[in-house]
Amino acid sequence: MEQTNSENVKKNKIARVITGTIISLISIGAIILGSIPLFVLLTVIIILCSKEFVKILTHKGFHPSLSIILFSAIVFITLTFFHRFDLVPSMLTLTIAASFLIVLFRGRQPYIVNVATTILGALYCGWLPCHLLLIRQIGLNRVAAFEFTPSIGLSLLLFTFLAVAMTDIGAYYFGVNFGKHKLAEVISPKKTVEGAIGGGICAILISLLGTKYASLSFCQAIIGGLLITVFAQLGDLSESLIKRDAGVKDSSDILPGHGGMLDRFDGYIFALPVAYYFFTHFCIGKNVFVEFLSYLKGVIDVYF
Repeated sequence: MEQTNSENVKKNKIARVITGTIISLISIGAIILGSIPLFVLLTVIIILCSKEFVKILTHKGFHPSLSIILFSAIVFITLTFFHRFDLVPSMLTLTIAASFLIVLFRGRQPYIVNVATTILGALYCGWLPCHLLLIRQIGLNRVAAFEFTPSIGLSLLLFTFLAVAMTDIGAYYFGVNFGKHKLAEVISPKKTVEGAIGGGICAILISLLGTKYASLSFCQAIIGGLLITVFAQLGDLSESLIKRDAGVKDSSDILPGHGGMLDRFDGYIFALPVAYYFFTHFCIGKNVFVEFLSYLKGVIDVYF
């Protein structure tokens, strides 16, 4: 029996490495090409994550509307792809209204939870992942659907991708070999403090490449790497929280050794938005912090 368990663990590790390698190669290829390939990849990821999200909550006894979530997600992706950010607030409004209406006409309990989880699904599985496209489009002022378009956004997206990937790799390695203290035992029993710290160190170290390849200063690379690794791990824990509450181990079994698509990309869901707003507000163009200090200085000069 012990030998069988050992063989299963070994097979699972091999499957995990193979699956992770294939996904990474496909993802990096789509990131580099950008435009249509990245749009298609993101659409597939979001559709699969949305289905898994609804499946998890159905297991809990909730009934979010998959049709509303998928429709909203696809519209969000399309608006992002065509740089129509002015229409995003309108889509958010329609999503909220549609979530109420679908529950109203279905008449299925629990009403409030079904509305709330539908809105959550549209934002969690639809809008937040769209920041993958937003980062890739930094530095681009037009839609180039069928041509390779290198930009600062490409470097920053690779920076983000590598930081999250090294967080996962480092957390797994340090957790398996050195993990002793539980990080969040109730939510995710296998995660350890040592694994979290190891993943963070690996992410920050790889982020130093940003000073050479992503036009970031040393401080920007360090802070960016720290933010990405922290929110990647928070994203991982957040998905574990949803599964734990629903009594589900994996979001699905579509990816050998990894579980479901939501299990594989949960860290990116939080890391991508944080990375995008950090890059746009503190690294590229005007620095929001400097502007705020200038505003305070102006107020002090006027009144004091």
